[in-house]
Amino acid sequence: MIKVAVMGYGTVGSGVVEVLEQNKELIAKKTGHEIFVKYILDLREFPGTPIEHKIVHDFSVIEKDPEIAMVVETMGGLNPAYPFVKASLEAGKHVATSNKALVAAHGTELLRIAREHEVNFFFEASVGGGIPIIRPLYTSLAGEEIEEITGILNGTTNYILTKMDKTGETFEAALREAQDLGYAERNPEADVEGHDTCRKISILTALAAGHEVNYEHIYTEGITKITDVDFEYAQAMGTSVKLLGSSRMKNGKVHAFTAPVMIGKDHPLYAISDAYNGILVKGNMLGVSMFYGSGAGKLPTASAVAADMIEALKNPGHHVEMGWDDQTLAVSDIGGLSFRYFVRLKGLADQRRKEVEEVLGKVEVIELDHKDEFAVLTETMTEDEYREKAKGLSGIRQRIRAELASV
Repeated sequence: MIKVAVMGYGTVGSGVVEVLEQNKELIAKKTGHEIFVKYILDLREFPGTPIEHKIVHDFSVIEKDPEIAMVVETMGGLNPAYPFVKASLEAGKHVATSNKALVAAHGTELLRIAREHEVNFFFEASVGGGIPIIRPLYTSLAGEEIEEITGILNGTTNYILTKMDKTGETFEAALREAQDLGYAERNPEADVEGHDTCRKISILTALAAGHEVNYEHIYTEGITKITDVDFEYAQAMGTSVKLLGSSRMKNGKVHAFTAPVMIGKDHPLYAISDAYNGILVKGNMLGVSMFYGSGAGKLPTASAVAADMIEALKNPGHHVEMGWDDQTLAVSDIGGLSFRYFVRLKGLADQRRKEVEEVLGKVEVIELDHKDEFAVLTETMTEDEYREKAKGLSGIRQRIRAELASV
């Protein structure tokens, strides 16, 4: 019997305990041992439940117990998750986490500590919920030079944008519905401002490149400025708007961003709707591969944690080499990336087209009935070029980057 501890008995933590119980025979067969949850660290008591006698409030009980071979961290945030995970690794215990904030902020240090103590720090559940994406990057795609990763990495924002697209709801109404369904937190800032997606693309990029990527250096833009009118134009154009995290790697340089992007129907991510995630990985030999599934949720995320537990416990006393080193890769400014641009402008197209084309170059014009505005779609140009040209144009109401060609 292998004894483990779970830190945090919220949605994911309780899901991990449920997966370990429901699939205990399968997991025992794959690890060669029965897994027994000895401790659950939480502030609450849970009286009258099957886990009430496992509850502890003092982390040192877990840290100092030599019987605990592995710790699962599902508390979220950085404090106390970071010091608790660090201490667990230093105590010679494997750790599996679903905490993307922890991995993005302290992953480099925690991976180093795991190597030094011949244990493992695994975080499959930190990106893509139940979608296998971390492990394929360091196993199945180990022989690939990864050139690009682009994904819909946040189920909350994808649900909101899907409602705006399919039913014409405003951002505010779609957000309220997401909160009512439990997809969005009462304070949804991390999701809707793009921070969650930014952390996830930084993790995937670091894995692909083998070097640290500082998420704070990645250009990040959320969806709070996207309106129902933007989707009226998108429908007229046969497109949709998705919040993408994207990184492109070439010659040791990384170009990365998180932002709403208008994509066409032939783009593989166009059909990813509701709270699902989709991730495209482009390798120099493989070409494009796509990973799709539940990007969040109790049991899908817990399933990914359980997979990490199985891999760690199948390798007692052995460190599985994965992750990245402490060399920090420079993230290039978004100004050098090229897009087409969807731009909404005040006025009438017939009266302003010549003026607009003198500034932005040749454009496609899109008009909606009964609007005191129109929109244009530019030719491809860099972000820096667009910003400079846009200074000479008045009445801009909206600007969204567009990638209408298939990958």
